[in-house]
Amino acid sequence: MATARVPGGQARTVKSGRIAVRASQQQRELIALASVEAKTTVSDFVLTATLARAHDVLAERRAFTLSSEQWDVFVALLDQPTTDKPRLRRLLTEPSVVDA
Repeated sequence: MATARVPGGQARTVKSGRIAVRASQQQRELIALASVEAKTTVSDFVLTATLARAHDVLAERRAFTLSSEQWDVFVALLDQPTTDKPRLRRLLTEPSVVDA
């Protein structure tokens, strides 16, 4: 990916591709309003949000491979006894504000 220097010496990625998305008027207005609140352009707002979601989706589906030695260490860690966490237990057992 190419980079260019902008005033102030900061490097900026040069974008060479375009992604077109169809959206309703209501969707466009919502995105435009959100981009104003985020103090960015609509293009940068959409790209940033899309990249964040892409990272989340891929992170959920990534597989990792371990050598047999690494696997043994991993399994040993999983097999260790749990430690009592009273605050966590209380959080998970007490009714939440949603339950009230």
